[in-house]
Amino acid sequence: MENLTFTNSILLVEGLKVTPQSSYPVFILLLLAYVFTTISNIGLIILISTEKKLHDPMHFLFCNLPLNDILGTTVILPRLLKDIFTESSERYITYVECVFQAYFVHIFVAASHYVLIIMAFDRYVAICNPLRYTSIMTNKMVLKLSASAWGLSIFLVSIMLGLTIRLSRCRYNIENPFCDNASLFKLSCENVSVNNVFGIIYTAVVLSLSVMCILITYVRIATVCITSKNKALNSKAITTCSTHLAVYLIMLTCGATFIFLHRFPEYSDSRKLASIMFHIVPPGLNPLVYGLQTKEIREKVVKFWCRKKWNL
Repeated sequence: MENLTFTNSILLVEGLKVTPQSSYPVFILLLLAYVFTTISNIGLIILISTEKKLHDPMHFLFCNLPLNDILGTTVILPRLLKDIFTESSERYITYVECVFQAYFVHIFVAASHYVLIIMAFDRYVAICNPLRYTSIMTNKMVLKLSASAWGLSIFLVSIMLGLTIRLSRCRYNIENPFCDNASLFKLSCENVSVNNVFGIIYTAVVLSLSVMCILITYVRIATVCITSKNKALNSKAITTCSTHLAVYLIMLTCGATFIFLHRFPEYSDSRKLASIMFHIVPPGLNPLVYGLQTKEIREKVVKFWCRKKWNL
């Protein structure tokens, strides 16, 4: 492969930097994380789909989260696992495959924010307008909210990648563990200021919108809980909102770490590791947080394991 002539359609991706001694432990760790994340998220979707007691707006909206988590891990982990045992000089990827990977990487990031926003809206209606909850959160509303979260993600990411694929390419090295928009437009020798500006504005808008919506929602919920003397309402708010907030903070912390390290070139390797962790930690922890904190899901999981143990 040393004599391979690179064309505009063949790229060399950096992949995950590991020493030969740590290749097997890292492979096993990532494989276990991928298997656990995939099985647990698929299990939650099946549980909610088959259990009639969980057929309510809150859990239907929640299904968007495990779907997105499966996407987030699947889009990078299988290739990272393959590249661990491939020489760094032979980690080839076609340009089309790279664009597809970058596209779904950014869909996962954007949808993570939008899905949690619509879930926060559901909690706001349930706690602040409980008498109108069933009339507001209808099946049609659930579909509209879910479609808006995914539709907005697809629309904005399509514009961002569209601005990138129009550029010509004079380089072939993807200096990142996986393909993303920034690593793609850095392949060009043209002026990429438009891509840089759009990327910064896009990131700022998504992050600001997410933080503002969650903050306003929880301030309103906290105000209602403080002014209300209804213990049942306050207990429900604490139980459901703490779960949602925990998931949001996990995602925000992982994302903020990655963005923060971007400002320090000397921590380039740490930034690259943080970008991988963003696709592993939240998708892996989300099922645990919801499984342990959501009473209905916890009870069904416990019953399932007790039945399985008894049958054995």
